[in-house]
Amino acid sequence: MKRRILAAGVVAAGMALTAYGMTAMGAEPTHSPSEPAKTDYVPPKTAWGDPDISGMWPVAHLQGTPFQRPDKYGNREWLNDEEFAEQDKRQKQFADRYNQEIKNNKIGMGHWAEIGEATRRTSLLVLPRDGHLPPMTELGKERSAKMRSSYQDITWDSPADFDSWDRCVSRGIPASMFPFMYNNGIQVMQAPGYVVIRLEMVHEARVIPLGDMPAPPSKLLQWMGVSRGHWEGNTLVIETTNIQPGASMLNVGTIGSRSRNNMPVSDKMKIVEKLIPTGPDTIDYRITVTDPENYTGSWTADLPWVRDSSYRMYEYACHEGNDMIRNYITSSRAKRAKQAEK
Repeated sequence: MKRRILAAGVVAAGMALTAYGMTAMGAEPTHSPSEPAKTDYVPPKTAWGDPDISGMWPVAHLQGTPFQRPDKYGNREWLNDEEFAEQDKRQKQFADRYNQEIKNNKIGMGHWAEIGEATRRTSLLVLPRDGHLPPMTELGKERSAKMRSSYQDITWDSPADFDSWDRCVSRGIPASMFPFMYNNGIQVMQAPGYVVIRLEMVHEARVIPLGDMPAPPSKLLQWMGVSRGHWEGNTLVIETTNIQPGASMLNVGTIGSRSRNNMPVSDKMKIVEKLIPTGPDTIDYRITVTDPENYTGSWTADLPWVRDSSYRMYEYACHEGNDMIRNYITSSRAKRAKQAEK
């Protein structure tokens, strides 16, 4: 499975560059990712007349691209040739850990993590222009300080010390739409009046009605929110509200290893996604997130999706036997008891 992902990533990187107007490895893109990709591509139609965007669209190839832009790039959205070569070398070294572990007869992160390919972009985040998330509001900072997860160095003493992802409830939204170190499968399915986005992580499915169906009352909240979609030409536009607070807005794998899964979400958050077909096997996925209670501004990310029809989603056993939370708590208590004896 790992080798399949790596092989697919090589193809994906090249196709993604083509979708973004990269005519050669050293060429500049023909558009800024701060605006949707301009394309004359007309996708095929479903039997009922909607643009057909169904298929497997895993995002493992983007795992090597940072969510936020490293400070050294400033407002620059694209790597130059030298920087790209350096990133490509680094990603290939990460990928080689798989073969090295086989050679050494020892399995580690080389088998556990999906390694992305080098891309030309300096960050997935394109707005604000500096590639950094807007600061939290004072209320957002207060809420962040109270959030708990297994990624924090805290004392685990009850289920409340674990977030919804730890407890295999939900990774939440928008986090679920971004790459992580594993389980990056995304499948788009279509039926008359509906689009379904099926996610490998936690095996959640976003069922999205099309048309003018109103959202339910604001008090009805769900972990993945309530989504409504419509077509603007060949572009699928999805608006999501009614989001249940509790999950982290973003988490490790997307904003850096120092994340503690403590980015709050409010029930006032609104998400607008655009799926823009740019070729037979490419989609420009753009997402804009606004949460006025917790953040001082909106942000937009741009992810080039690449079709991989060979990708398969297997059983997602979040934690075998459903005993992970208990084990964390009992081992933490035992450690504290042993320390108290000294």
